[in-house]
Amino acid sequence: MNLLQLSLTGGAAFREVSGLLAGLRLEEAVRRGDAPYTLAELLAHLRLTTRTSLDLVTGQRTDWPDGLDVWPEPPQSEEEFAALLTDLNLLLAEAAMLAGDPSHRARELLTDLAAHNAYHWGQVALLRRMAGTEFGEA
Repeated sequence: MNLLQLSLTGGAAFREVSGLLAGLRLEEAVRRGDAPYTLAELLAHLRLTTRTSLDLVTGQRTDWPDGLDVWPEPPQSEEEFAALLTDLNLLLAEAAMLAGDPSHRARELLTDLAAHNAYHWGQVALLRRMAGTEFGEA
């Protein structure tokens, strides 16, 4: 894997995403602690922004959608939460694949996505630690 791929999936500058999400259950994800957001809200945001960014990379979109609510409703059921985690894993795999040999435009978009997501993966790690969760390898 190259540095851009590792920046998207973890393993270079921050823990692998699979490790950050290991053992995460809906009960923990929706718990409102001292932060202004829950893990479920962060993960829903990451799914939406990652999908939209990948649509730009692949040419399915030409611009960021006007008025897009980047903080969608978080999952409310175990099924919705499982689907969210599956979607995130698939999106990260797609991003890593696209980062293997990207065009100049794709590299710029994926680098922006990697920086954006790294910020939020740090928030995920912090919230899990605040909850007393031990996480590591998936």
